[in-house]
Amino acid sequence: MGLPLNMENLHAPTVPSGPTSGPAATNGMQTDGLTFSQLQAKKDNIEAEIKALSGVLDSHGVDMTTRLLTPDGFPRADLDVAQIRTTRSRIIHLKNDYKALMSVIEKHIHQHFARLAEDPKTEEPVVGDAQASEIIASFDEPAPLDLPFAKVNSVAAGSPADDAGLKAGDTIRNFGYVNHANHDGLKRVAECVQGNEGREVTVKVSRDLGRQELQLTLTPRRNWGGRGLLGCHILPL
Repeated sequence: MGLPLNMENLHAPTVPSGPTSGPAATNGMQTDGLTFSQLQAKKDNIEAEIKALSGVLDSHGVDMTTRLLTPDGFPRADLDVAQIRTTRSRIIHLKNDYKALMSVIEKHIHQHFARLAEDPKTEEPVVGDAQASEIIASFDEPAPLDLPFAKVNSVAAGSPADDAGLKAGDTIRNFGYVNHANHDGLKRVAECVQGNEGREVTVKVSRDLGRQELQLTLTPRRNWGGRGLLGCHILPL
């Protein structure tokens, strides 16, 4: 089961750089066999993770170009240079993934309209790119629910987690951009929380042994009367 992640004592996580290669992948990212709606979900997840990681850099008072060394070449003592470098590396990796993914999505759009052009009985609608995305998504099957990867062990009364409606026993399918495939022992949950302090995070949970599928909105924040940004205790499954 692994060690529990106590969200009441959340500190800046070490952000892994992620995979860089793999079979049937685009820049290390699996795309073969995915529907348009699934590709769009990947795009949304990457955008959310980049936003959260940018929040991590903001929390250190730096950006992608801030100098991390002193004039004589030593790491700055006022910064967590190791974490900043790791976070920057992850952002660069994600931006490369994003560029590759957008190429795949563009190809899907072209293929869709090519199929329309081949059918003389079908008139090609005059739409913009955003509408084209909606049209293609409508032809796909809904994306299946992600597998749960964590369980809520306890929730403090009056905490951000409590305000969001999270309850002990809930199993978490998605926490922002985090899912069963990328949670990395719940490290990404900690990363997502830290990078989204004061901002809404969508959390998808199953309740009552899967009889209820809920989408909650949680806002990590301090000064709620307890410790940490969430006020809940989460265990990996």
